[in-house]
Amino acid sequence: MNRLTIVGMGPGSKEFLTLEAYRHLTSGSTVYLRTLKHPIVPFLMEEGGQFETYDEFYDLYDTFDAVYEHIAADVLEKLKETPVTYAVPGNPFVAERTVELLAEASTAEGFEIEYVYGASFIDAMITVLKKDPVYGLRIQDGLKMEAFTPSVREDHIFIQVYDQRVASDIKIDLGKYYPDDYPVTVVRGAGIPGEERIEVVPLYELDRIEWLDYLTSLYVPAWLDKTVYTFSDLLRIMETLRSPDGCPWDREQNHESLMPCFLEETYEALDAIKRYDIDDMIEELGDVLLQIVFHAQLGAEDGYFDIHDIIQGIAEKMVLRHPHVFGDTMVDSSEEVLVNWNKIKQTEKSHKSQSEVMDALPAMMPNLMKAEKLQKIAAKVGFDWPEVDGAVDKLREEMDEVIAELEVSDDEKLGEELGDLIFSIVNVCRMKKISPELALEMTNQKFIDRFKFIENTLENEGKQFEEMTLEELDFIWEKAKNVKK
Repeated sequence: MNRLTIVGMGPGSKEFLTLEAYRHLTSGSTVYLRTLKHPIVPFLMEEGGQFETYDEFYDLYDTFDAVYEHIAADVLEKLKETPVTYAVPGNPFVAERTVELLAEASTAEGFEIEYVYGASFIDAMITVLKKDPVYGLRIQDGLKMEAFTPSVREDHIFIQVYDQRVASDIKIDLGKYYPDDYPVTVVRGAGIPGEERIEVVPLYELDRIEWLDYLTSLYVPAWLDKTVYTFSDLLRIMETLRSPDGCPWDREQNHESLMPCFLEETYEALDAIKRYDIDDMIEELGDVLLQIVFHAQLGAEDGYFDIHDIIQGIAEKMVLRHPHVFGDTMVDSSEEVLVNWNKIKQTEKSHKSQSEVMDALPAMMPNLMKAEKLQKIAAKVGFDWPEVDGAVDKLREEMDEVIAELEVSDDEKLGEELGDLIFSIVNVCRMKKISPELALEMTNQKFIDRFKFIENTLENEGKQFEEMTLEELDFIWEKAKNVKK
């Protein structure tokens, strides 16, 4: 394959154009431009530059990724016939996806690329803004905000703020971390005489600016007096709490001592979710997250793992267990998803039998939940009643055995039979797709409500529990049942 020369055209002004780039761009040979929409092109044409452009590709394809992929593919096709000079705005190595694709192809196919330096838009921006990037500057593609989390203590530059739609996406994402009236600087044509325009606006007005185009970038200054924290801040807070000058209680904790806290916070989060109390959900889920961060800090101090290992592990697991999303597996229903999930999980755990899967269930799992899990594992290999009637007959049988043991007064045997009875109740729940945990929770709450009714009734009548017979209390209980109905 022939030689490819990639030239950086600078940010737009001829003052930013290097002599080497100028020589290549005005050599008289055809130069292929990613886009003709660059302020320096008219000057280069006057200097003898001959250009063809890929601008039409922007109209042929629906996404920028598709545009860039097809541009790179076309350049590679041309390289099969002749050497190619390909020019891009700014610096070839700053926010140029087509250059990335061509570099990858060069590595794979073994052809040579010559890179000709061009000043990037960053040079123009920091000159216009009079900002030294050494003190902290992050650069983000405005077209790729979906996975971006800003570090609000640092300056940010967002590039490719092409239009109001892109500006709206950026505004929405930044609105999660900055106040609506936070001042941001919109810069168009940085360093280009006659094109440069700079305006400071509150964040909420960003997508109301009508003159946004392909020359526009956004500067968001560091928010030093901030009250909004990021995940990174949370990690630093926990590190501080565990430091010699931190909190005595936090310094004393270890993985085992935190177990009751983790369990308690989890139950409180579940309660908030059950009540769908948004404020409580935010608070309680934060408490659960804190527990994870705490354990991650302990792991980091021991040198065994840290938060990045936790994130890497769960991300890998999610990708692996969702081949219908991240691979080419086809599924038609959530049931198929669960089947695939369990197959992949069993392969990961190297379980050779269902009993090994049962043994692997967590020792601290609540036994009501574990009973249901055990039954589901057995059902996967056909060890299950074909209809719920069989499970109901087994329930009656276990009830009879409990009654029989009550007459014998063998507490150990009675405990065993009661366990069998509970297990049978769980089985009926499972077959009817009713969560035994939630069913019992509803009964617990029903008991609390009815007991409150008894208390309120006695209080209204000026009576005490000790004065009442069981029959009288049961009469009020029955009234409570009717009230609830």
